[in-house]
This record gives sequence, C-alpha cells and structure tokens, in this order.
Amino acid sequence: MIGDIISKIDGFIWGWPMIILLFGTHIFMTFRTGFIQKDIFKAIKMSLKKDSGAEGDISQFEALTLGLSSTIGTGNIIGVGTAIAMGGPGAVLWMWLTGIFGMATKYSETMIAIKYRVKSQNGTMIGGAMYALERGLGARWAGIIFAGLAAVCALGTGCMVQANAVAVNLEENFTIPPIVVAVVLSVLAALAIIGGIKSISNVASKLVPFMGLFYIVGCLIILVMNGDVLGQTVVIIVKSAFSAQAAAGGFVGSTVTLACRYGFARGLFSNESGMGSSPLVAAAAKTLNPKRQALVSMTATFWDTVVICLISGLVLVSCIIKYPGVDGLSGNGANLTSQAFGMIPYIGVPILMVALITFTFSTILGWYYYGERCAVYLFGEKSIIFYKILWIISVFVGSLVEMSLVWNLCDLMNGLMAVPNIIAVLILNGIIVSETKKYSGEHIMDKDETEIPVLENTKRGVLG
Repeated sequence: MIGDIISKIDGFIWGWPMIILLFGTHIFMTFRTGFIQKDIFKAIKMSLKKDSGAEGDISQFEALTLGLSSTIGTGNIIGVGTAIAMGGPGAVLWMWLTGIFGMATKYSETMIAIKYRVKSQNGTMIGGAMYALERGLGARWAGIIFAGLAAVCALGTGCMVQANAVAVNLEENFTIPPIVVAVVLSVLAALAIIGGIKSISNVASKLVPFMGLFYIVGCLIILVMNGDVLGQTVVIIVKSAFSAQAAAGGFVGSTVTLACRYGFARGLFSNESGMGSSPLVAAAAKTLNPKRQALVSMTATFWDTVVICLISGLVLVSCIIKYPGVDGLSGNGANLTSQAFGMIPYIGVPILMVALITFTFSTILGWYYYGERCAVYLFGEKSIIFYKILWIISVFVGSLVEMSLVWNLCDLMNGLMAVPNIIAVLILNGIIVSETKKYSGEHIMDKDETEIPVLENTKRGVLG
C-alpha cells in the first residue's frame, strides 16, 4: 500500500511540470551562458590541473572524481535499464539530451555554490545550494528546505538504491544472500567514511578513473559484437523518442510521454544536473575563481550521461534486438540489464558485476559527503557522528528493501530536492552570466579576490 501511494505521488511529481522545469532550465541556461558546452574540451583539460595558491580543501580533480563517484552509479547501469524497460528505447535519447543541455545547469549551480561558499571556524570550505539561497537570495528558509531534502535524499539515493542494486544482482547471478551483502557493504562504508572528505576523495580519485574506463571498454567490446544491429538500434531509439512504440520486437509498449518521463527521471538520477548535489563537494575545491571549478564540474555530466549512459543504452537496446532471450517486456530494469549482459559469453556478467559493485561503493561514498554537509548546515558539526550511524544503518536496510519502492521513493525525493535548487539558479542567472563574462579569455586564470566569510554558527547549525 505504501509503495502504491509513493508511486502515485512520484508519477505526479515527475509529470510534465517537472519535465518542463528541468529541461526548460537546461535550455535557458544554455543560452544565458552562451552555450557553455562549447568549452567542454577546455574544461576536461582544466580538470587535470591544480590551481596553486587557491583556497580549498581538495584539488579540482579530486572534487570532480568525488562528484563523479556519486553520479556514475546504478543510474548508468540499472537506471538506464529501468528507463528502457518502463519508457521504451526512446527514453535513451531523452536521457542523452538531459546530459547535453544539463551541462549548462551543472555549470550554473556550481558557479553559485563557489560564489557563495563560506569558511567554517576550522578553516574548511562549505557551500552548496543552501548557501546560495541564504546568501544570494536572503532566503534562509529555502536553504533549510533544500538541506533537509538533500540529507534525506542522500540516505535513499546514496545508500538504499545503491545497496539494493548490488544485493539484487549478486543474489540473482551468484545466489549470495542479501543479508551477507548488507553486512559487507555496511562494514566497508563505515571504514571509508571515518576519515571524512580527505579519505573519501582519496579513494574516489583512484577508484573512479579505473571503474569508468573498465566499464566503457567492456561496453565497447559488446557493441563490437553487436555491430550488425547498431544501425537498427540507433533508428529504433530515435523513432521511439518521438512516436509510440508498440510492444513488439522485445520492447515494452510505450508512448512519447512515458519515454520522456523515464528518460528525464533516469537522466536526472544519473547526472544530477539541477539537483544541487555535486556543488556540495565542488564548493570544497581549490580553485582560483568560480568559473574554473564550474567548468570542471560540468565535465561530470558529460562523462556520466553524454558518454557512459549513451553507451549503456546502446548496449541494452542492441542486445534486446539481437538476442531473443533478453526480455524488454518485463518492466524490470535490473532483470533487463542482467539478461542483456548475460547474453555475452564469458565477459558479460563479470563486467556487469565488477562495474556495479565499484560504481555502487563509490556512489555511497560521494553521497555520504553530500548528506553530511547538509546535516552540518542544519544541526552543526556535532551532528556528523549521528549522521554516520544513520548512514550505515541505511546501507544495511537498503540491501534488504524491495526494489520498486526504493526507486519510486528516490524519484520522489530527487524531484522535490531539485525545485529549490532550480529556483536559485534561475533567479541568480544574472550573477552566473556576470561571473562567466568576468573570467573569460585570458582572465580565466585570474584569482577571485572576493572575501570568503567565516561562518560563525558552524558548530550549531541554522537549527541549533
């Protein structure tokens, strides 16, 4: 009954109003920033360099990989499968478009996160949508709402969904009991988050490049094996995005509305553009000025959705076309993904399992930091230990919870969390444009001379 109620609310939240709000913001900020996506290759090059002499806690690359650790996860594997299973193959195109245009929103939300970040009493940098709302708009109440939603969303998106995906797939493919997965994941997560952002970013900077490259190479091997149907795959994806797809040829019957809804929902879940999550860690980066880190953060959406989600979609749709044993009619994204990779002899299931486990663990680490920053904003630094305990419990429980309830709950929280962040981006778009122009050309290497205020109530929090 609870699952049905959440599913109905989720369906309402992710109707056309949310689709228009998110994609409309992506397009609006694309034009307001002068199509900032054109600088993607400059941004990729910039992400590999350090800004010496800049204030912050971690390097730009560490901030990027920690941000990627939370976005490159089940959304790229199970999430793409769910989009196709529920919305048809056309959902892949809509998901990809959220990545193309979403880079502008990721750039914009990171820009204001850096612009309005503050320094704690112990010298660490703190920022995010809640500080942009409080300092940029003078709306502390909106910052409290965002931080509260984000802290709860982290427990669902960052813990329960990730742990659940691993538990389900290990049980189906290797008959490992979920209780065993719950215990192991909880212990590993506890060991990783004890050291705070330094240890978390250190793990992410080493794990993310490896797991991303491993998964991409594996998918490319599968695409080569399915080369004879790739042309047909692209045609079906494009046609299904703009016209009704009958339940034939191994695909679930769908409409344009379903393709849009699940493509956008899974796209946001995957790249988080518009959610305001990754700016929470970007605000801790050592960067000369807001534009440089905003550009670096923009590359996360490029790698996550424009590259990895697209490759995943091509793999799944081509497998459904080529292998009769892959069932696209079940409506279950996890089963669809397992079946598709299982059709590839020897390497299919191992690639899926290694990618899923590493992606999931890195996502758990990244989202923990997001939730912790929001908890500190609300309740002060003393809340960190309590949030750590709650986090570990959520990892454990998430491994044992039924799948559809978790997905629908996370969709609901993601949508609610995005609203105050998008409002901040839209209202502060003039500041974003001004900062973009200020640090253009040779001035992109200029140091931001804006004084960063020291936050006096760090220990107490706004609700302390």
